[in-house]
Amino acid sequence: MNIGRLFKIKRNENEEDILQKHSFQVLNANALEEKKEVAVVVPVYNAEKYLKETVDSVIKQNFGFHRISLILVDDHSTDNSREILKEYANLYENITVVLLETNTGTPAHPRNLGIELANAKYLTFLDADDWFAPNGILSLYKILEESQVNYAVGKTIQVEVGGQKIIGKYESVKKRLNVSPFSIPHIFYHLGPRARMMRLDFIRDNKIRYPEMKFAEDKQFFMDVLFKCKEISTTTDPIYYLNRLDDNNDSLTKQTNIIEKTNSNIAVMKYVLAKKLDKDIEKMAMNRLTEFDSITRLFDRHHFLKSESKEEYYEKFSEILGILKKTKYDISETFFKPMHKTAFDLLKEKRYKEIEQLFRWSKKEPNKKIVIKGDTAYYEGPLIDEKYKLIEIPLHAEVNRHEFIDDVFVMNFAAYGKQRINISGIQFQHREKANIYHDFSVTAEDDGFYRLKLTLNDLEDLRAGGYVMYLVYNDYERINIIKHTDDKSEREINQKSYTFYKTVKGNISLKIK
Repeated sequence: MNIGRLFKIKRNENEEDILQKHSFQVLNANALEEKKEVAVVVPVYNAEKYLKETVDSVIKQNFGFHRISLILVDDHSTDNSREILKEYANLYENITVVLLETNTGTPAHPRNLGIELANAKYLTFLDADDWFAPNGILSLYKILEESQVNYAVGKTIQVEVGGQKIIGKYESVKKRLNVSPFSIPHIFYHLGPRARMMRLDFIRDNKIRYPEMKFAEDKQFFMDVLFKCKEISTTTDPIYYLNRLDDNNDSLTKQTNIIEKTNSNIAVMKYVLAKKLDKDIEKMAMNRLTEFDSITRLFDRHHFLKSESKEEYYEKFSEILGILKKTKYDISETFFKPMHKTAFDLLKEKRYKEIEQLFRWSKKEPNKKIVIKGDTAYYEGPLIDEKYKLIEIPLHAEVNRHEFIDDVFVMNFAAYGKQRINISGIQFQHREKANIYHDFSVTAEDDGFYRLKLTLNDLEDLRAGGYVMYLVYNDYERINIIKHTDDKSEREINQKSYTFYKTVKGNISLKIK
Protein backbone atom coordinates (compact mmCIF):
# COMPACT_ATOMS: atom_id res chain seq x y z
CA MET A 1 0.00 0.00 0.00
CA ASN A 2 1.37 3.46 -0.91
CA ILE A 3 0.53 5.27 2.29
CA GLY A 4 1.94 8.50 0.85
CA ARG A 5 -1.18 8.86 -1.32
CA LEU A 6 -3.15 9.64 1.80
CA PHE A 7 -1.43 12.97 2.24
CA LYS A 8 -2.04 16.20 0.38
CA ILE A 9 1.45 17.53 1.21
CA LYS A 10 4.90 15.95 1.34
CA ARG A 11 5.94 15.66 4.98
CA ASN A 12 9.74 15.89 4.74
CA GLU A 13 12.63 14.56 2.75
CA ASN A 14 12.98 11.54 5.09
CA GLU A 15 9.36 10.40 4.74
CA GLU A 16 9.88 7.70 2.15
CA ASP A 17 12.83 6.14 3.99
CA ILE A 18 10.92 5.83 7.26
CA LEU A 19 7.74 4.59 5.63
CA GLN A 20 9.56 1.98 3.57
CA LYS A 21 12.20 0.87 6.07
CA HIS A 22 9.97 -1.90 7.44
CA SER A 23 6.90 -3.39 5.80
CA PHE A 24 3.58 -2.83 7.55
CA GLN A 25 -0.17 -3.13 7.22
CA VAL A 26 -2.54 -0.28 8.12
CA LEU A 27 -6.07 -0.66 9.52
CA ASN A 28 -8.33 2.41 9.21
CA ALA A 29 -5.79 4.21 7.02
CA ASN A 30 -8.51 6.49 5.63
CA ALA A 31 -8.93 8.00 9.10
CA LEU A 32 -5.61 9.78 8.56
CA GLU A 33 -7.06 11.88 5.73
CA GLU A 34 -9.01 14.02 8.20
CA LYS A 35 -6.82 16.39 10.19
CA LYS A 36 -7.44 16.20 13.93
CA GLU A 37 -6.41 18.53 16.72
CA VAL A 38 -4.24 16.00 18.58
CA ALA A 39 -2.51 12.82 17.42
CA VAL A 40 -1.63 10.24 20.08
CA VAL A 41 1.11 7.81 19.03
CA VAL A 42 1.42 4.52 20.94
CA PRO A 43 4.20 1.98 20.25
CA VAL A 44 2.95 -1.51 21.15
CA TYR A 45 4.91 -4.66 21.84
CA ASN A 46 3.52 -7.60 23.86
CA ALA A 47 1.39 -5.25 25.93
CA GLU A 48 -1.82 -7.29 26.26
CA LYS A 49 -1.98 -6.96 30.06
CA TYR A 50 -2.45 -3.18 30.15
CA LEU A 51 -3.30 -2.35 26.54
CA LYS A 52 -7.05 -1.96 26.99
CA GLU A 53 -6.57 0.39 29.94
CA THR A 54 -4.13 2.42 27.85
CA VAL A 55 -6.43 2.73 24.84
CA ASP A 56 -9.52 3.38 26.97
CA SER A 57 -7.73 6.24 28.72
CA VAL A 58 -7.51 7.99 25.33
CA ILE A 59 -11.08 7.17 24.31
CA LYS A 60 -12.40 8.58 27.61
CA GLN A 61 -10.51 11.88 27.40
CA ASN A 62 -12.58 14.90 28.41
CA PHE A 63 -11.05 16.64 25.42
CA GLY A 64 -13.41 14.65 23.20
CA PHE A 65 -12.23 11.52 21.42
CA HIS A 66 -13.64 12.77 18.10
CA ARG A 67 -10.93 15.46 18.13
CA ILE A 68 -8.16 12.87 18.54
CA SER A 69 -6.34 10.61 16.10
CA LEU A 70 -5.08 7.53 17.95
CA ILE A 71 -2.26 5.75 16.10
CA LEU A 72 -1.21 2.41 17.57
CA VAL A 73 1.91 0.90 16.00
CA ASP A 74 2.41 -2.76 16.84
CA ASP A 75 6.03 -3.90 16.61
CA HIS A 76 5.17 -7.50 15.69
CA SER A 77 3.79 -8.61 19.06
CA THR A 78 3.67 -12.32 19.81
CA ASP A 79 0.98 -12.16 22.49
CA ASN A 80 -2.68 -11.14 22.12
CA SER A 81 -1.94 -7.44 21.51
CA ARG A 82 -2.74 -7.55 17.77
CA GLU A 83 -6.15 -9.09 18.32
CA ILE A 84 -6.97 -6.39 20.87
CA LEU A 85 -5.87 -3.66 18.46
CA LYS A 86 -7.95 -5.09 15.63
CA GLU A 87 -11.03 -5.05 17.88
CA TYR A 88 -10.52 -1.35 18.62
CA ALA A 89 -9.93 -0.56 14.93
CA ASN A 90 -13.26 -2.22 14.10
CA LEU A 91 -15.06 -0.21 16.78
CA TYR A 92 -13.59 3.29 16.24
CA GLU A 93 -12.97 4.93 12.88
CA ASN A 94 -10.37 7.36 14.31
CA ILE A 95 -8.19 4.56 15.69
CA THR A 96 -5.52 3.69 13.15
CA VAL A 97 -3.63 0.46 13.76
CA VAL A 98 -0.27 -0.19 12.11
CA LEU A 99 0.97 -3.79 12.09
CA LEU A 100 4.70 -4.13 11.43
CA GLU A 101 5.64 -7.37 9.69
CA THR A 102 8.93 -7.76 11.60
CA ASN A 103 10.06 -6.65 15.02
CA THR A 104 12.34 -3.59 15.00
CA GLY A 105 13.71 -4.09 18.53
CA THR A 106 13.12 -0.52 19.68
CA PRO A 107 10.13 1.77 20.29
CA ALA A 108 11.96 4.38 18.20
CA HIS A 109 10.80 3.14 14.80
CA PRO A 110 7.11 2.75 15.79
CA ARG A 111 7.16 6.29 17.22
CA ASN A 112 8.89 7.67 14.12
CA LEU A 113 6.35 5.90 11.93
CA GLY A 114 3.59 7.49 14.02
CA ILE A 115 5.14 10.93 13.48
CA GLU A 116 5.09 10.39 9.71
CA LEU A 117 1.52 9.11 9.61
CA ALA A 118 0.05 11.67 12.02
CA ASN A 119 -2.26 14.31 10.60
CA ALA A 120 -2.94 16.75 13.44
CA LYS A 121 -2.00 20.11 14.90
CA TYR A 122 -0.37 18.63 18.00
CA LEU A 123 1.42 15.39 18.82
CA THR A 124 1.79 13.44 22.05
CA PHE A 125 3.08 9.99 22.96
CA LEU A 126 1.73 7.26 25.24
CA ASP A 127 3.40 3.97 26.09
CA ALA A 128 1.27 0.84 25.82
CA ASP A 129 1.32 0.04 29.54
CA ASP A 130 0.66 3.60 30.80
CA TRP A 131 -2.46 5.77 30.73
CA PHE A 132 -3.60 9.39 30.55
CA ALA A 133 -5.36 11.29 33.32
CA PRO A 134 -8.94 12.14 32.20
CA ASN A 135 -8.02 15.79 31.51
CA GLY A 136 -4.47 15.06 30.36
CA ILE A 137 -4.82 15.89 26.67
CA LEU A 138 -7.15 18.83 27.34
CA SER A 139 -4.71 20.40 29.82
CA LEU A 140 -1.75 20.26 27.45
CA TYR A 141 -3.83 21.41 24.48
CA LYS A 142 -5.16 24.43 26.40
CA ILE A 143 -1.74 25.59 27.58
CA LEU A 144 -0.27 25.22 24.07
CA GLU A 145 -3.14 27.25 22.63
CA GLU A 146 -2.80 29.85 25.38
CA SER A 147 0.95 30.36 25.05
CA GLN A 148 1.44 29.51 21.37
CA VAL A 149 4.70 27.66 22.06
CA ASN A 150 5.89 24.45 20.43
CA TYR A 151 6.18 22.31 23.58
CA ALA A 152 4.27 21.89 26.83
CA VAL A 153 4.70 19.47 29.72
CA GLY A 154 2.68 18.58 32.80
CA LYS A 155 2.59 16.25 35.78
CA THR A 156 3.54 12.57 35.65
CA ILE A 157 2.36 10.31 38.47
CA GLN A 158 4.31 7.07 38.87
CA VAL A 159 2.15 4.16 40.01
CA GLU A 160 3.84 1.51 42.16
CA VAL A 161 2.59 -1.41 44.26
CA GLY A 162 3.31 0.63 47.40
CA GLY A 163 1.62 3.83 46.24
CA GLN A 164 2.21 6.78 43.94
CA LYS A 165 4.78 9.53 43.50
CA ILE A 166 5.28 12.48 41.19
CA ILE A 167 8.14 12.14 38.69
CA GLY A 168 10.17 15.10 37.44
CA LYS A 169 8.64 17.63 39.83
CA TYR A 170 10.52 20.47 38.16
CA GLU A 171 8.29 20.03 35.09
CA SER A 172 5.00 20.56 36.88
CA VAL A 173 5.64 22.44 40.11
CA LYS A 174 3.94 25.56 38.76
CA LYS A 175 2.25 26.98 35.70
CA ARG A 176 4.80 28.67 33.48
CA LEU A 177 3.97 30.40 30.21
CA ASN A 178 6.54 31.20 27.53
CA VAL A 179 9.68 30.55 29.58
CA SER A 180 13.11 29.54 28.35
CA PRO A 181 13.54 25.79 28.91
CA PHE A 182 17.03 26.54 30.18
CA SER A 183 15.65 28.61 33.06
CA ILE A 184 14.64 25.28 34.68
CA PRO A 185 17.84 23.71 36.14
CA HIS A 186 16.79 20.05 35.85
CA ILE A 187 15.08 20.39 32.46
CA PHE A 188 17.17 17.58 30.91
CA TYR A 189 16.34 15.10 33.69
CA HIS A 190 13.57 12.49 33.23
CA LEU A 191 13.22 12.81 29.46
CA GLY A 192 10.76 10.02 28.80
CA PRO A 193 7.92 10.50 26.27
CA ARG A 194 5.28 11.02 28.95
CA ALA A 195 3.11 14.07 29.75
CA ARG A 196 4.40 16.12 26.80
CA MET A 197 2.71 17.63 23.78
CA MET A 198 4.35 19.30 20.80
CA ARG A 199 3.31 21.13 17.68
CA LEU A 200 3.59 18.48 14.95
CA ASP A 201 4.88 20.89 12.30
CA PHE A 202 7.67 21.93 14.69
CA ILE A 203 8.84 18.30 14.98
CA ARG A 204 8.73 17.80 11.21
CA ASP A 205 10.24 21.15 10.23
CA ASN A 206 13.21 20.52 12.51
CA LYS A 207 13.52 16.89 11.34
CA ILE A 208 13.46 15.63 14.93
CA ARG A 209 13.22 11.85 15.09
CA TYR A 210 14.01 9.09 17.56
CA PRO A 211 17.40 7.44 16.97
CA GLU A 212 16.83 3.71 16.54
CA MET A 213 18.58 2.60 19.72
CA LYS A 214 17.37 0.02 22.24
CA PHE A 215 17.86 2.52 25.06
CA ALA A 216 18.07 6.34 25.44
CA GLU A 217 16.22 7.01 22.18
CA ASP A 218 13.66 9.16 24.03
CA LYS A 219 16.43 11.03 25.85
CA GLN A 220 18.06 12.14 22.60
CA PHE A 221 14.71 12.95 20.98
CA PHE A 222 13.56 15.27 23.75
CA MET A 223 16.99 16.86 24.08
CA ASP A 224 16.66 17.79 20.42
CA VAL A 225 13.18 19.18 21.09
CA LEU A 226 14.50 21.34 23.94
CA PHE A 227 17.56 22.47 21.96
CA LYS A 228 15.20 23.84 19.30
CA CYS A 229 12.66 25.44 21.66
CA LYS A 230 13.16 29.09 22.54
CA GLU A 231 10.16 28.95 24.86
CA ILE A 232 8.09 26.25 26.53
CA SER A 233 5.11 26.15 28.90
CA THR A 234 4.37 23.94 31.91
CA THR A 235 1.25 23.06 33.90
CA THR A 236 0.60 21.64 37.37
CA ASP A 237 -2.24 19.49 36.04
CA PRO A 238 -1.86 15.69 36.24
CA ILE A 239 -1.38 14.41 32.70
CA TYR A 240 0.07 10.92 32.69
CA TYR A 241 0.21 7.79 34.86
CA LEU A 242 3.52 5.92 34.54
CA ASN A 243 3.13 2.20 35.23
CA ARG A 244 5.90 0.89 37.48
CA LEU A 245 4.00 -1.94 39.12
CA ASP A 246 6.26 -4.78 40.27
CA ASP A 247 4.80 -7.28 37.85
CA ASN A 248 5.37 -5.02 34.83
CA ASN A 249 8.71 -6.55 33.84
CA ASP A 250 8.50 -6.89 30.08
CA SER A 251 9.67 -3.46 28.92
CA LEU A 252 12.78 -3.14 26.80
CA THR A 253 14.28 -0.84 29.41
CA LYS A 254 14.13 -3.52 32.10
CA GLN A 255 15.62 -6.12 29.78
CA THR A 256 18.58 -3.90 28.98
CA ASN A 257 21.64 -4.35 31.20
CA ILE A 258 23.52 -1.40 32.63
CA ILE A 259 26.50 -1.68 30.28
CA GLU A 260 24.19 -1.53 27.24
CA LYS A 261 22.46 1.47 28.78
CA THR A 262 25.80 3.17 29.38
CA ASN A 263 26.84 2.53 25.77
CA SER A 264 23.65 4.28 24.67
CA ASN A 265 24.34 7.18 27.01
CA ILE A 266 27.86 7.48 25.62
CA ALA A 267 26.38 7.66 22.11
CA VAL A 268 24.10 10.50 23.25
CA MET A 269 27.08 12.29 24.87
CA LYS A 270 28.95 12.20 21.57
CA TYR A 271 25.82 13.36 19.75
CA VAL A 272 25.39 16.36 22.08
CA LEU A 273 29.02 17.44 21.83
CA ALA A 274 28.95 17.15 18.03
CA LYS A 275 26.12 19.71 17.90
CA LYS A 276 28.46 22.52 19.09
CA LEU A 277 25.77 24.07 21.28
CA ASP A 278 25.97 27.20 23.37
CA LYS A 279 28.29 26.27 26.24
CA ASP A 280 25.74 26.82 29.03
CA ILE A 281 23.13 24.69 27.25
CA GLU A 282 25.70 21.99 26.50
CA LYS A 283 26.75 21.90 30.17
CA MET A 284 23.14 21.38 31.27
CA ALA A 285 22.72 18.44 28.89
CA MET A 286 26.11 16.97 29.77
CA ASN A 287 25.37 17.32 33.49
CA ARG A 288 22.38 15.03 33.06
CA LEU A 289 24.42 12.50 31.07
CA THR A 290 27.30 12.59 33.57
CA GLU A 291 25.88 13.15 37.06
CA PHE A 292 22.54 11.40 36.59
CA ASP A 293 23.37 8.65 34.08
CA SER A 294 27.08 8.02 34.69
CA ILE A 295 27.28 8.51 38.48
CA THR A 296 23.84 7.86 39.98
CA ARG A 297 22.54 5.19 37.60
CA LEU A 298 25.86 3.51 36.95
CA PHE A 299 27.37 3.42 40.44
CA ASP A 300 24.87 4.49 43.12
CA ARG A 301 22.76 1.38 42.58
CA HIS A 302 22.66 -2.13 44.06
CA HIS A 303 23.57 -3.68 40.69
CA PHE A 304 27.04 -2.10 40.98
CA LEU A 305 27.63 -3.44 44.50
CA LYS A 306 26.40 -6.91 43.51
CA SER A 307 28.37 -7.07 40.28
CA GLU A 308 31.19 -9.59 40.06
CA SER A 309 32.77 -7.68 37.17
CA LYS A 310 33.12 -4.14 38.46
CA GLU A 311 36.01 -3.63 36.04
CA GLU A 312 33.40 -3.20 33.28
CA TYR A 313 31.94 -0.26 35.18
CA TYR A 314 35.33 1.38 35.62
CA GLU A 315 36.26 0.83 31.97
CA LYS A 316 33.03 2.49 30.87
CA PHE A 317 33.64 5.45 33.12
CA SER A 318 37.18 5.80 31.78
CA GLU A 319 35.62 6.00 28.31
CA ILE A 320 33.28 8.72 29.59
CA LEU A 321 36.21 10.65 31.07
CA GLY A 322 37.90 10.48 27.67
CA ILE A 323 34.85 12.10 26.08
CA LEU A 324 34.66 14.76 28.78
CA LYS A 325 38.28 15.76 28.10
CA LYS A 326 37.06 17.21 24.81
CA THR A 327 35.06 19.83 26.72
CA LYS A 328 36.56 23.09 27.99
CA TYR A 329 35.03 22.94 31.45
CA ASP A 330 34.92 20.76 34.56
CA ILE A 331 31.50 19.14 34.35
CA SER A 332 31.61 18.19 38.05
CA GLU A 333 31.27 21.89 38.90
CA THR A 334 27.67 21.64 37.65
CA PHE A 335 26.75 18.69 39.88
CA PHE A 336 23.71 19.13 42.10
CA LYS A 337 24.86 16.70 44.83
CA PRO A 338 28.25 17.06 46.56
CA MET A 339 28.60 13.27 46.97
CA HIS A 340 28.62 12.94 43.20
CA LYS A 341 31.52 15.39 43.06
CA THR A 342 33.38 13.20 45.57
CA ALA A 343 32.69 10.10 43.48
CA PHE A 344 33.74 11.85 40.28
CA ASP A 345 37.08 12.87 41.79
CA LEU A 346 37.72 9.36 43.13
CA LEU A 347 36.92 7.83 39.76
CA LYS A 348 39.28 10.22 38.02
CA GLU A 349 42.01 9.17 40.47
CA LYS A 350 41.11 5.47 39.90
CA ARG A 351 40.62 4.93 43.64
CA TYR A 352 38.23 2.08 43.02
CA LYS A 353 38.29 0.46 46.49
CA GLU A 354 37.16 3.77 47.94
CA ILE A 355 34.47 4.08 45.29
CA GLU A 356 33.04 0.75 46.43
CA GLN A 357 33.23 1.90 50.06
CA LEU A 358 31.47 5.14 49.23
CA PHE A 359 28.54 3.60 47.37
CA ARG A 360 28.18 0.68 49.78
CA TRP A 361 27.80 3.27 52.53
CA SER A 362 25.41 5.30 50.34
CA LYS A 363 23.09 2.35 49.67
CA LYS A 364 23.40 0.26 52.83
CA GLU A 365 23.93 2.62 55.76
CA PRO A 366 20.45 3.68 56.92
CA ASN A 367 21.63 5.88 59.79
CA LYS A 368 24.26 8.12 58.28
CA LYS A 369 26.04 10.25 60.86
CA ILE A 370 25.47 13.98 60.40
CA VAL A 371 28.00 16.55 61.59
CA ILE A 372 27.02 20.20 62.04
CA LYS A 373 29.75 22.79 61.54
CA GLY A 374 28.59 26.39 61.76
CA ASP A 375 25.70 26.86 59.34
CA THR A 376 26.49 23.76 57.28
CA ALA A 377 25.67 20.08 57.74
CA TYR A 378 27.83 17.21 56.51
CA TYR A 379 27.56 13.46 56.26
CA GLU A 380 30.47 11.72 57.91
CA GLY A 381 31.36 9.35 55.11
CA PRO A 382 33.21 6.01 55.23
CA LEU A 383 36.54 7.16 53.81
CA ILE A 384 39.67 7.74 55.90
CA ASP A 385 41.10 10.44 53.62
CA GLU A 386 40.27 13.79 55.29
CA LYS A 387 39.67 15.35 51.88
CA TYR A 388 36.68 13.07 51.36
CA LYS A 389 35.65 12.31 54.95
CA LEU A 390 32.93 14.96 55.23
CA ILE A 391 30.38 15.25 52.43
CA GLU A 392 28.45 18.51 52.39
CA ILE A 393 24.65 18.40 52.51
CA PRO A 394 23.01 21.16 50.39
CA LEU A 395 20.11 21.46 52.86
CA HIS A 396 19.45 19.75 56.19
CA ALA A 397 16.65 20.51 58.67
CA GLU A 398 15.92 19.43 62.26
CA VAL A 399 12.86 20.03 64.45
CA ASN A 400 13.60 21.95 67.64
CA ARG A 401 10.08 21.96 69.05
CA HIS A 402 6.45 21.43 68.02
CA GLU A 403 3.19 21.92 69.96
CA PHE A 404 -0.38 23.17 69.84
CA ILE A 405 -0.71 26.66 71.35
CA ASP A 406 -4.25 28.02 71.60
CA ASP A 407 -5.47 25.83 68.74
CA VAL A 408 -2.51 26.77 66.54
CA PHE A 409 0.12 24.19 65.65
CA VAL A 410 3.60 25.68 65.92
CA MET A 411 6.82 24.00 64.81
CA ASN A 412 10.26 25.53 65.17
CA PHE A 413 13.12 24.05 63.16
CA ALA A 414 16.70 24.78 62.20
CA ALA A 415 18.06 24.60 58.65
CA TYR A 416 21.66 24.19 57.55
CA GLY A 417 23.37 24.39 54.19
CA LYS A 418 23.87 26.71 51.24
CA GLN A 419 20.36 26.08 49.95
CA ARG A 420 18.57 27.40 53.03
CA ILE A 421 18.36 30.84 51.41
CA ASN A 422 16.08 29.20 48.81
CA ILE A 423 13.57 27.66 51.25
CA SER A 424 10.03 28.32 50.00
CA GLY A 425 7.94 26.48 52.61
CA ILE A 426 6.75 23.13 53.91
CA GLN A 427 4.72 20.66 51.87
CA PHE A 428 2.37 18.05 53.32
CA GLN A 429 2.35 15.16 50.83
CA HIS A 430 -0.34 12.48 51.13
CA ARG A 431 1.33 9.07 51.47
CA GLU A 432 -1.03 7.23 49.11
CA LYS A 433 -2.19 9.84 46.60
CA ALA A 434 0.64 11.64 44.83
CA ASN A 435 -1.62 14.41 43.59
CA ILE A 436 -2.80 15.37 47.07
CA TYR A 437 -0.48 17.85 48.74
CA HIS A 438 -0.70 21.16 50.60
CA ASP A 439 1.91 23.92 50.71
CA PHE A 440 2.41 26.20 53.71
CA SER A 441 4.76 29.12 54.12
CA VAL A 442 7.31 29.41 56.93
CA THR A 443 8.77 32.50 58.57
CA ALA A 444 12.46 33.06 59.17
CA GLU A 445 13.33 33.79 62.77
CA ASP A 446 16.99 34.18 63.79
CA ASP A 447 19.63 33.22 61.24
CA GLY A 448 19.00 29.60 60.25
CA PHE A 449 15.86 29.17 62.36
CA TYR A 450 12.32 28.98 61.00
CA ARG A 451 8.73 28.65 62.21
CA LEU A 452 5.66 26.93 60.78
CA LYS A 453 2.23 28.01 62.10
CA LEU A 454 -0.97 26.20 61.15
CA THR A 455 -4.44 27.31 62.24
CA LEU A 456 -7.40 25.00 62.76
CA ASN A 457 -8.71 26.08 59.34
CA ASP A 458 -5.41 25.09 57.74
CA LEU A 459 -5.60 21.63 59.30
CA GLU A 460 -9.28 21.09 58.50
CA ASP A 461 -8.49 21.49 54.79
CA LEU A 462 -6.42 18.29 54.93
CA ARG A 463 -8.28 15.06 54.25
CA ALA A 464 -7.77 11.95 56.40
CA GLY A 465 -4.65 9.86 55.94
CA GLY A 466 -0.91 10.01 56.47
CA TYR A 467 1.23 12.93 55.31
CA VAL A 468 4.97 13.23 54.81
CA MET A 469 6.22 16.69 55.75
CA TYR A 470 8.85 18.06 53.37
CA LEU A 471 10.90 21.22 53.44
CA VAL A 472 10.77 22.67 49.91
CA TYR A 473 13.52 24.72 48.26
CA ASN A 474 14.27 25.92 44.75
CA ASP A 475 10.55 25.59 43.93
CA TYR A 476 10.51 21.79 43.60
CA GLU A 477 13.35 20.14 45.54
CA ARG A 478 12.35 18.55 48.86
CA ILE A 479 13.93 17.05 51.96
CA ASN A 480 12.54 15.37 55.06
CA ILE A 481 12.72 17.24 58.36
CA ILE A 482 14.58 15.27 61.02
CA LYS A 483 12.93 14.79 64.43
CA HIS A 484 15.13 13.44 67.24
CA THR A 485 12.58 13.14 70.07
CA ASP A 486 9.64 10.74 70.35
CA ASP A 487 7.11 13.25 71.74
CA LYS A 488 3.85 13.83 69.87
CA SER A 489 1.55 16.80 69.34
CA GLU A 490 -2.11 15.76 69.24
CA ARG A 491 -5.39 17.59 68.86
CA GLU A 492 -8.98 16.61 68.04
CA ILE A 493 -10.91 18.98 65.80
CA ASN A 494 -14.51 18.36 64.70
CA GLN A 495 -14.27 14.60 65.34
CA LYS A 496 -10.95 14.28 63.49
CA SER A 497 -7.68 13.63 65.30
CA TYR A 498 -4.38 15.21 64.21
CA THR A 499 -1.11 13.68 65.39
CA PHE A 500 2.37 15.01 64.61
CA TYR A 501 4.90 12.29 65.35
CA LYS A 502 8.34 10.83 64.64
CA THR A 503 8.42 8.15 61.95
CA VAL A 504 10.49 4.96 62.05
CA LYS A 505 13.01 6.72 59.81
CA GLY A 506 13.26 9.65 62.20
CA ASN A 507 11.30 12.30 60.29
CA ILE A 508 8.34 14.39 61.40
CA SER A 509 5.01 13.42 59.85
CA LEU A 510 1.29 13.94 60.32
CA LYS A 511 -1.50 11.39 60.68
CA ILE A 512 -5.17 12.37 60.43
CA LYS A 513 -7.96 10.00 61.48
